[in-house]
Amino acid sequence: QVQLVESGGGLVQAGGSLRLSCAASGSIFRINVMGWYRQAPGKQRELVAVISSGGSTNYAGSVKGRFTISRDNAKNTVYLQMNSLKSEDTAVYSCFGNLLDSSWSLPRDYWGQGTQVSVSS
Repeated sequence: QVQLVESGGGLVQAGGSLRLSCAASGSIFRINVMGWYRQAPGKQRELVAVISSGGSTNYAGSVKGRFTISRDNAKNTVYLQMNSLKSEDTAVYSCFGNLLDSSWSLPRDYWGQGTQVSVSS
């Protein structure tokens, strides 16, 4: 059983910073891509950032230069450092990991439960 557990959400003023963490645990053979999505009320889910097992990153244009994704492979954890937050960053942020739970399994996506980030203007 694989679980992804997020932490670090909360309420912050515009211009402030937050750091989200997402730790994967359970039966894990290998984690490929990890990343973060977000969904604001009444809006479609948006891919925020992804990071490969080798550390290559990609960002949505709306967060580029303000957010930084990183990962600690030894801890099976992905982070999202969010700086210069804006009110439009308010959303539920969910992490995901594409991983294999055994050497003979096919990779599949696992999701965290989501954490609320609220930015007041």
